[in-house]
Amino acid sequence: MPNKLRISNLILRRSETPPLRAGMKTALVFRPWEPLARGGSTIFIVLFLFLSGCITIYNPATERKETLLIDTQEEVSMGADMDVQMQKKLKVLNDPQMQYRLDYIGRKIGSASDRQDLSYHFRIVKDKDFNAFALPGGFIYVNSGLMEVATDDELACVLAHEVGHIAARHSVKKLQAGMGYQIILAIALGASNQQSMASAINIVFDLVNLGYSRKDELLADKLSVRYAKRAGFNPFGMVTFFEKLKKQSQEKGPNFNLVFLSSHPPIEERIKRVENEIVLNP
Repeated sequence: MPNKLRISNLILRRSETPPLRAGMKTALVFRPWEPLARGGSTIFIVLFLFLSGCITIYNPATERKETLLIDTQEEVSMGADMDVQMQKKLKVLNDPQMQYRLDYIGRKIGSASDRQDLSYHFRIVKDKDFNAFALPGGFIYVNSGLMEVATDDELACVLAHEVGHIAARHSVKKLQAGMGYQIILAIALGASNQQSMASAINIVFDLVNLGYSRKDELLADKLSVRYAKRAGFNPFGMVTFFEKLKKQSQEKGPNFNLVFLSSHPPIEERIKRVENEIVLNP
């Protein structure tokens, strides 16, 4: 960060106040380093490491500059740990034929993503509900029930939606917003301890259970159209999949809840926006 060196030099180059000569009046002298010397050094260390660890990038997925504390290497490392934990919680299906189809379509979508600084990994969960979700670092889970009813175009659009969350770094931003100083310090030092990792995993699990914000979901829908087109699939598959998802939701009843079927925004709005995106960006 541009101010990092200036801040450290301000403190390191401080000098003692010269002694008062005879006849001089005492004056109030501001010494900005004194609160640090009186036990506030931890705050300064956290602030200094925070500034040191920050990176500013242009994110083509969001089309804006973003300041990040968690870089790609740290994100992938945390995501790998979360992937291990998630596989313990869920029944991951080992079906070579289904896995080949998922990997084949997934690789094409991943290569069309705006984010190429990590690899994408795909898992199949043995579950009949039409659901999918992404972890930080490029780990994507898809339910077997979704794969059984989805066409290749629909599956491609679902994967493109999840890849969109990863490309936009939605889970990473959620982690940064939900982490305290101790976790920030641990990550800045490159030594995330068990407590830090547990806190990060809990935040991501909340995302998996509750879904993303309205803004994040709409952006991921928009990116699903972009990436599906780039990869050679029909982006209208996102619309037809939403229709299938809507039908399943109606059959399951009002208490039915899926991450992919977020209540914010309503599925009707998402369908209209996807249709508009397809028309505006043919």
